[in-house]
Amino acid sequence: MTMEFRQVTLETCPDATGAVVAIDVVRAFTTAAYAFAAGAGEIILAGTVEEALALREQFPGTFLMGEVDGLPISEFDFGNSPTEIAGLDLAGRRLIQRTTAGTQGVVRSTKADLLLAGSLVCAGATARYLRQAQPETVTFVITGILLGRDGDEDIACADYLTALLRGEQPDIAPFIQRVYKSTTGRLFTDPAHPEFSEADLARCVEVDRFDFAMVVERRDGLWLLKPVRV
Repeated sequence: MTMEFRQVTLETCPDATGAVVAIDVVRAFTTAAYAFAAGAGEIILAGTVEEALALREQFPGTFLMGEVDGLPISEFDFGNSPTEIAGLDLAGRRLIQRTTAGTQGVVRSTKADLLLAGSLVCAGATARYLRQAQPETVTFVITGILLGRDGDEDIACADYLTALLRGEQPDIAPFIQRVYKSTTGRLFTDPAHPEFSEADLARCVEVDRFDFAMVVERRDGLWLLKPVRV
């Protein structure tokens, strides 16, 4: 089967059908992958801070992680940092994640028949999962195009996934360079912005570090993200 590939933004993703991959390389879905690697059982994805806080009341003992405009939220347990999450023991824990870009791409993709969260750290597994599913159409939500940013870190990931799904074996180096040269990537290497960690950016380009795809399930009105090894 020949797949058709599309790229959309947060503004147009509500119309996407078929298989949809919401991509946030820097950093939401890299951080989520690190949370699963640290043992988390599932992540509830939220659209707003208020929703995330209400979900914590509904599910006591759940950790909150995320950001607003890239910065930590005072009421949350963790920010949106894969470096911070990497050192934790989250065995069996449920988390709630709210971010400015990544989680928005999921909760807005209401017409998707199959929905995944994507980043470079699990790109190969994401491609394998999609290859097994054999959808006619794969739509990539480029969540990084917002706030005047070019989103090329996410476009690069979408282009890499497209190449894999076409059976190619692309050199990963140019894609990594695009992440570093993107608007967001440059922010993380700018000494004038110490709040954005270059160590985080380095983790975001560890291509295929993890062997699981991150699949979204809808249950009881919740957006549940779970790792699926493929």
